[in-house]
Amino acid sequence: MIRLLVATRNAHKTREYRELLGAEFKIDDLSQLPDLGSVDESGASFAENAKLKALSISAKLSGLVMADDSGLEVEALGGAPGIRSARYAGERATDEENIAQLLEQLDPVGEQARQARFRCVIVLAQTGKTLGIFQGTVDGTITSSPRGCGGFGYDPVFVPHEYRETFAELSAEVKNTISHRARAAAALKRHFRASGQMTTVRRPQP
Repeated sequence: MIRLLVATRNAHKTREYRELLGAEFKIDDLSQLPDLGSVDESGASFAENAKLKALSISAKLSGLVMADDSGLEVEALGGAPGIRSARYAGERATDEENIAQLLEQLDPVGEQARQARFRCVIVLAQTGKTLGIFQGTVDGTITSSPRGCGGFGYDPVFVPHEYRETFAELSAEVKNTISHRARAAAALKRHFRASGQMTTVRRPQP
């Protein structure tokens, strides 16, 4: 079994990665490591932010660490909210507030101009060094109002192409085969199958 620390304190994200990576992986996150603090996501792209988190956390631990950065890119908004997806309505904005901000920005836009893309970039690191970068995207459209109660983030307003339901309306089983995070995680799994790496993550020494 591959032991992997996900550099997040987002319980939704941790649960999703456990579902995506499956029984071959033992997934932990930062919720049990409060002394590590947070990492300033000052990068100019998803890849830069994921790399900042992965390298910073892995430099303090002795095992495999993965970090991701992901978000929504809306064509009519020039790619926004992009790397500011989690704080589109403000630094401490809730998912509901971010969605409200997005829909307000799109209010003048016609239904045919709501093309969007979810993007996820995963960086795998160990002892402060990058081992791999993996990316996944999924295209779709933005609805005029939220629908569904599943998922998190912008899931209630994103309808993937070839579906009528939003990510929040689709079952976890379906979403986990087509989402941006699912595709990035699949690329990560292919890396492990090719390399056969096995390791553990331990707490930092006091």
